[in-house]
Amino acid sequence: MKSFFKFTFASILGVIIGGFILLFLGIIIIAGIASGSDKPVDIKDKSILEIKLNQQLVDRGSDNPMSNFNFFTMSADANIGLNTVLENIEKAKTDEKIKGIYLNVTDIPANFGGMASIEEIRNKLKEFKTTGKFIVSYNNFGHSQKAYYLTSIADSVFLNPEAGLFLLGMGGERTFYRKFLEKIGVEAQVIRVGKYKSATEQYFRDDMSDESREQTMAYVGAMWNQLLEGISEERNITVEKLNQLIDEVAVRKAADAEKYGLIDGVIYEDEMEDKLRKLSDIKENKKLRLVSTSDYANAPDANYKFSKNKIAVIYASGAIGLEQNESSIGPGLAKTIREARLDSTIKAIVLRVNSPGGYANVSDFIWREVKLASDAKPVIASMGNVAASGGYYIACTADTIVADKNTITGSIGIYGLFFSGEELIKEKFGLTTDSYGTNEHAAFGGSYPLMLPISSRKFTPTEKEIVQNIINNGYDTFVSRVAEGRNMTVEQVHEVAQGRVWNAMDAQKNGLVDVLGGLETAIQIAKEKAGVEDYRIVSLPKLKDPFEAIIEELTGKAKIKILKNELGNFYSTYEKTQDLIQLGGIQARIPYEIDLH
Repeated sequence: MKSFFKFTFASILGVIIGGFILLFLGIIIIAGIASGSDKPVDIKDKSILEIKLNQQLVDRGSDNPMSNFNFFTMSADANIGLNTVLENIEKAKTDEKIKGIYLNVTDIPANFGGMASIEEIRNKLKEFKTTGKFIVSYNNFGHSQKAYYLTSIADSVFLNPEAGLFLLGMGGERTFYRKFLEKIGVEAQVIRVGKYKSATEQYFRDDMSDESREQTMAYVGAMWNQLLEGISEERNITVEKLNQLIDEVAVRKAADAEKYGLIDGVIYEDEMEDKLRKLSDIKENKKLRLVSTSDYANAPDANYKFSKNKIAVIYASGAIGLEQNESSIGPGLAKTIREARLDSTIKAIVLRVNSPGGYANVSDFIWREVKLASDAKPVIASMGNVAASGGYYIACTADTIVADKNTITGSIGIYGLFFSGEELIKEKFGLTTDSYGTNEHAAFGGSYPLMLPISSRKFTPTEKEIVQNIINNGYDTFVSRVAEGRNMTVEQVHEVAQGRVWNAMDAQKNGLVDVLGGLETAIQIAKEKAGVEDYRIVSLPKLKDPFEAIIEELTGKAKIKILKNELGNFYSTYEKTQDLIQLGGIQARIPYEIDLH
């Protein structure tokens, strides 16, 4: 027995020591990656900036090699930052060593970015073309509609002979849960304000309401027209002809795309490389000098000038909840805005909002700090793909609101969603509950015996009335915040509110948006309002340093990494399920997830 314990102890000690050794080695490796990632990159003459959009496109990329480090593969799964792409294109405009841009979109995922982000990149590429440098595009596997819209700005677009190009129109599909909930004995208790606040329809209907369909088709139609007009302008094909080809599904393969003038050639990748050699004046069979966006971000910028004056770009990305991080908005954002307000070297603030909204009270915390900041210095709101409901709430008090033509915004409304599982709990699981309390409403709303956001009973009439009053008061507060920020009357705001979702062009007509444009437009307005000529951009909130990220990866994010590796493509389904659970309670949130293709 003694030897058994001795052996067991030795084994445990060996595992612990081995674990520490592996951790130590891992830290050394990662420290090496971190130290090497910010070294200046030397750009050679006759180079080509290669833009590969093969990861998810986010507003703010991280220069921290640990922000998306995958300990399973010991490599970085970094997202692509819109800010990095725009900065690279701007720098390449005047860089004599960069001959042109190669849009290598072979690995581009269909959901790599929203239409507003794509529009910002496309507009920047259009600006780049005025320098006389080339832009060419190639795809080995075929274009999604959004990807083709982006690459249609190129001087020349090429496809692999076996690749496809399907233009089918823009749309999506929504799932409704009423019958499913009915079968398992759960009922959605919905309390809302506004005829367009359709955030909860999927729980008590089997299809879209007329109001929901009306607002959806308005912004989808506007986006689609924008896409068609952009392709028409660059490819010299009328919108009418494009619609005819689409309705007939006439374009299916690369040869069809070339026949109808949607692309300039059907070639293989080695032939594409030959074209790039000629364009960049590289001799035949010599290696191309392709520079990635991540490398080019570390290349010296000849136009950069240090300035004490700063314009802070504060990123508000993700749903509004209780946690502040790179992909969600929490109360911590209010602290970041407060610090920027009190920093005398920050002359103006650009609040970059890309959010469907979320918790109403957290939205109000952040609104308060934006209001105080706008009283102290210029605050410009820049809207990304979605800045709706709570996302609009936090932006409405800015001095100027800038949105891309394809931004989805509005959705000014509040709803309450509560699930009652009385039948599920009592009839199907055989559980019973018995309430007690010191006062009449001590057991408000019932209990949660399943450890899920499903209560043991429905609201009583009194409870429902109380919650409805809370929702009504929240809506009134929301509308009054917008009225104050936009210099409108409460009646005027109510007319365009009621939870209705708007595209930015209609939102501008309704007074909810001031200027159509992207992040760079917002920064230019901030500069003018601050009255500064020289300035530098600081991005906030500050990102974690590499070693903080290591600890986070080894603790909080470990579960996520395991789930992603196990579930693969089904992880997004799991994520949506978790998101549905978070939709409960009182929310200032866009009606549904917008997933257009």
